[in-house]
Amino acid sequence: MKALALLPAFALVGMTMACGAGGNGAGGTDAGASQAPGGEAAPTAQKDAALAGMVPADIKADGKIVIGQDQTYPPNEFVENGKATGFDVDLATAVGQVLGVQTEFQNSAFDGIIPGISAKKYEMGISSFTINAERMQTVDMISYYSAGTSLAVLKGNPDKLSVDDLCGKNVAVQKGTTQVDDLGKRNTACTKAGKQPINITQFQAQTDVNLALTAKRVQAELADSPVIDYAVKQTGGQLESAGAPYDTAPYGIVLPKGSGEFGKAIQGAVQKLIDSGIYKKILDKWGLSGSGAITKSEINPSAS
Repeated sequence: MKALALLPAFALVGMTMACGAGGNGAGGTDAGASQAPGGEAAPTAQKDAALAGMVPADIKADGKIVIGQDQTYPPNEFVENGKATGFDVDLATAVGQVLGVQTEFQNSAFDGIIPGISAKKYEMGISSFTINAERMQTVDMISYYSAGTSLAVLKGNPDKLSVDDLCGKNVAVQKGTTQVDDLGKRNTACTKAGKQPINITQFQAQTDVNLALTAKRVQAELADSPVIDYAVKQTGGQLESAGAPYDTAPYGIVLPKGSGEFGKAIQGAVQKLIDSGIYKKILDKWGLSGSGAITKSEINPSAS
């Protein structure tokens, strides 16, 4: 146990995942009052009868919303002490409280969540999904936070990297994320300029992306800004951010396309959490109360 204590926190998360569902959707974790690393309990929200009345009959019947989630993305969603925890877990749990239902979090590979919702395996997804037009072709999305993309490098940035100077470099990224598309576009620009392409390594789990960088198997990684900020804090000075976040866009709770009253209920619950101050308390708990907080939740907002 003393040897484990020397590992960065996100490495322990990765080891916990390897002992559990392993990101293949085979297992699930329930979350009640999830706790941050400091032990702070999540705030509890009150039921809203009007919004609860909009919940579909099948969900009311079993009393829970089954939620697909990739639990390798701290601080937004990860596993600690065998339970799902993180910002998204606390927010979804509070949404369930407003609607008078429980929340059951099922671990999944990130790129399997939206197909799982379309196949009715999950009733909802909350896993740091950036809202974009492509995703909204197949699902509905309810905005709840705003995040950009950040570049992480080794402490001191020994290769003097910037996000606009990645040609010929080794960069890690999680599969299925918007950062994969971003690197694809940057690779096109590299080849057009006659430069070496970016050597992109994709991992199923974000924790493995982080570990690849700290182990110096790659020179940099791209991920959502709150995830990079958290990784920097948890690595004890091994990593740092290079430059400011870019391409800021809202995160969205994912629902089946044409969710109707259910979508309105979820959006209404998020807005109630914002208006009541519980939303800010959840953000404060996870250190995310900066520029990412929103004041208005929307169903399928305009996206690029």
